[in-house]
Amino acid sequence: MSIETTSTADSVTLTRALKARASCAYAQQGREAAEENWIVENLEMVSRMARKIASYVTNNADMEDLISAGTLGLVRAAKAYDPGKDTEFTTYAYIRVRGAIIDELRSKTFVPTTVHRRIRDVQELYEKLTAQLGDTPSDERLAREAGISLEQLYKLFQQGRTQQFLSIHGLSDEAPAMASLMPVDHNPSPSDQLEKKELAERMATAIAELPKRDRILLLLYYERELSMKEIAQVLEITESRVSQLHAGLLFKLSVKLK
Repeated sequence: MSIETTSTADSVTLTRALKARASCAYAQQGREAAEENWIVENLEMVSRMARKIASYVTNNADMEDLISAGTLGLVRAAKAYDPGKDTEFTTYAYIRVRGAIIDELRSKTFVPTTVHRRIRDVQELYEKLTAQLGDTPSDERLAREAGISLEQLYKLFQQGRTQQFLSIHGLSDEAPAMASLMPVDHNPSPSDQLEKKELAERMATAIAELPKRDRILLLLYYERELSMKEIAQVLEITESRVSQLHAGLLFKLSVKLK
């Protein structure tokens, strides 16, 4: 092979290498632009989710820390997202942002064992009074029978809400944290489907038995996704009162649904 032929071959190889490098750099720039766009478009979701989760643990939740954790989860989601394999980015990011915020709570939120016992005692009393009266007891009656003030009862409701939230997400001593890391079963068995259907029917019945204001609060909070401050404006009450009502109705639903 002549020197000229060798030089030409080397030139072609070099050109191909440069083109490949340029193509890779262009693709990288496009990826970075896409990641930045995904992050910017979903920042509002982070703050909205942090506010929603913080409403369950108002005593210990630092909003700034929760938003920071959620934002970090969003950035990591953007870096790991594969459009060719995964679902839409918003769905993909939602799970990871929520997980990051809950992980932040895990390190800061604690419900003492004594509080667990007091909550169970009031739950049992609520069931007993409901059976005796043939109707749900008022908050005033429940507090009187429990030997505590109405304000102490509302505080217990809110602590119960925190306990429920932590247990559901495997963050309390009563539920393993690994449960929140298990993959979702996309092919539930017939028995699982029947159980979910029965639970949905019981939930619908329990909600229908709630006072009208409680049903409206559930609709605004879970269906319309209004914040507690916005709900307070709609119902013309204070935000702290909305928090009390929300905690109370979750307490009553948990008793009805066991």
